[in-house]
Amino acid sequence: MKIRVYAIGLVVLLSIAVCALAADFSGKWIARAGDVDITLIFKVDGSALTGTVDNPQAGPTEIKEGKIDGENISFYVVRKMGETEAKISWKGKASGSEIKFVRETMGGGQGGAMEIIAKRAQ
Repeated sequence: MKIRVYAIGLVVLLSIAVCALAADFSGKWIARAGDVDITLIFKVDGSALTGTVDNPQAGPTEIKEGKIDGENISFYVVRKMGETEAKISWKGKASGSEIKFVRETMGGGQGGAMEIIAKRAQ
């Protein structure tokens, strides 16, 4: 019986430790793409991510299908480019107070991936 209690206690402690090690993505982040500052506002609820991506050239856009998995984050936004819509995916990994993203545009006459680093806003 004591072994079972110790085993359950160990599982609980390990679960708490894993949660404590997960990156905290909530809040405001600033990413630089070329000469443009992009503001990312993240709201986290468990492993779900919501919020906005605000590019001064295109305005704020709602995050879709946002997911958090430990230090990894992924989501996409949809932007209107001319007469077409483009899906822009963001996939990143947290390291301290920054996130290294790969942003990829699909559709809208544009394509390709770009590495972007976001830093937590003060």
